[in-house]
Amino acid sequence: MSKTDNIELIRGDPKVAIRKLSVPTMFSMLLIMMYNLADSLWVAGLGSDALAALGFISPLFFVIVGIGNGIGAGANSLIARAIGHKDKALADNAASHSIFITIILSIALPLILIPLLSPILTLMGAGRCVSMGVDYGNVVFLFMIVFLFASVASAILRAEGDVNRSMYAIAITAILNIIIDPIFIYVLHMGIVGAAWATVLSSLISCIVMGYWIWIKKDTYLRINRKVFNYANKVTKDICSVAIPSMAENITMSALIMIINGMLTIVAGTTAVAVYASAARINQFAMIPLFGIGTAMLTVTGTAYGAHDYKKLKEAHRYSIILGYGVSILLSIIMFFGSDYIALLFAYTPESAPLAPLISNALKILCLFLIAMPAGIMSSMTFQGVGKGLTSFIITLCRSIIFEVIFGYVIGIVLGFGEFGVYAGLVIGCACGSLLSYAWCKLFIKRLNKNYTK
Repeated sequence: MSKTDNIELIRGDPKVAIRKLSVPTMFSMLLIMMYNLADSLWVAGLGSDALAALGFISPLFFVIVGIGNGIGAGANSLIARAIGHKDKALADNAASHSIFITIILSIALPLILIPLLSPILTLMGAGRCVSMGVDYGNVVFLFMIVFLFASVASAILRAEGDVNRSMYAIAITAILNIIIDPIFIYVLHMGIVGAAWATVLSSLISCIVMGYWIWIKKDTYLRINRKVFNYANKVTKDICSVAIPSMAENITMSALIMIINGMLTIVAGTTAVAVYASAARINQFAMIPLFGIGTAMLTVTGTAYGAHDYKKLKEAHRYSIILGYGVSILLSIIMFFGSDYIALLFAYTPESAPLAPLISNALKILCLFLIAMPAGIMSSMTFQGVGKGLTSFIITLCRSIIFEVIFGYVIGIVLGFGEFGVYAGLVIGCACGSLLSYAWCKLFIKRLNKNYTK
């Protein structure tokens, strides 16, 4: 589609926009998850210690991803609202501000995080896996800029409705990572460090491709350069009003994984962490359609909110939840009955074979996450789309740190049901959090429509 067609799409029928925007976004997320999954699959061949090390470092890596996604969400929200309000200058300036923020953080954060890696992993209970976790983390944190820029540039393209090219760049990243992972890990004998270098290199290629479209080919709707960049505290504050809570949400999820790993270590040792890391990867893989729909929602609701079309906002929220439940129920059934076969992906060597039945049993419980999530995800993304990032964060905090941790701790540790009690508690807590999110969002939309019609 042309630049004009993309803009008309996000300003038009919300049902059509959600479907058309979500499919390429799902595919993009699928590719991202594939190359994350590739790390786990190839590292699994190094044994349970290496896989556990990846499990311990993953929440810290997700902090990087969360920062990039947070800046991207903030930019996406403001750009979409500016497009809905037909303010092209503000949209350009918002995109430029997001790149500026990315550069600043990419310089500052590695200086803070790299020295703290070993102490953090030790506190997480990584034990003998600390050194491998540090080796992996040093590489990905040092080259943080490739992950941040890739996330932000993709969000900018999605904000203007250009989801296809965002998908193409990510496709290059994923395919390249899947190819070079085993080369770096086994052929070059770099072990877990090779997986880190493969991830960095593949993300760098994505950055180069998107940078070419934005600054050399210059065929995007939005302009990002010194001429359109007019630093304004208001723009930075608006981006950060969504970005910081969104980052905090991702950091909260990373903290949740750390807490889960701690609970699992208490009840079943580091082997349970390796099992959960593998099952969680599959679960995240299956949740891609939900996040794809939710990401499309962010753009659609932002545009509707900017245009003061609150009926369209309400329709987008309702339709996305219906679509989400249809997909999640189907995938949950597939995961439940196919868990034995899925678990074999992580048990293809003698060292990792004993994990297969444990992973299969974990999947049978964790697949219920898919059914618990749709209303919560769509409501949270609606709040981000309209610029209410703090509300989205509060809901996530309640769901993860309060509901999921409490239920997981009580059922798994207090009641003595072990690691499977922890899994069950997480699902119950997630369902409670989703109900809270849905009720809050429905009330918010109802008030918008009521106040606007007065």
